[in-house]
Amino acid sequence: MPVDQINFLLAILTALGQVFILLGIVYLIFFRKTQNFLIKFISKNGIALAFFVAVGSVAGSLYYSEIVGLVPCDLCWFQRIFIYPQVILLGLAWWKKDDNIIPYSFSLLGIGTLFSLYHNYIYYGAQPVVDFCSIVSPCTARYIVGLGYVSIPLMALTGFLLMALLLVFKKILAAKS
Repeated sequence: MPVDQINFLLAILTALGQVFILLGIVYLIFFRKTQNFLIKFISKNGIALAFFVAVGSVAGSLYYSEIVGLVPCDLCWFQRIFIYPQVILLGLAWWKKDDNIIPYSFSLLGIGTLFSLYHNYIYYGAQPVVDFCSIVSPCTARYIVGLGYVSIPLMALTGFLLMALLLVFKKILAAKS
């Protein structure tokens, strides 16, 4: 599959993830007391769904660095530190049907989200507060832009937030049923 097609696919998946995040937040704020088949499915399978998002995030990051040949910036490396273990943690939790992993996963997701928020903050034009960037792999390089706005930093942020939301659905809504 050509690089342009994979970029387009990843941009579409990112946009769909963002739509799900927005709808999930609206649901949690306004409609939490109502549950339908889809909500029950998501809350029952939140760990498995978060695991698949983690696998997709890791595969995407490895695709861009190992196949396309993009050198990850320092902030990308910090984000990878917090997203790569999710595959193992969530995979084991799904396999063992153990919800006790969720607080540990949240801690990694929280720290990774902070790095990702900062990366997006400087990527979209703000002045860096702390300079993580290097000349070899600048944190603000515009390598990929899909659908007119989806960048690699935005893909990472979407992955972190989507996994966190899925685990929130698992933790909060599965406990109610």
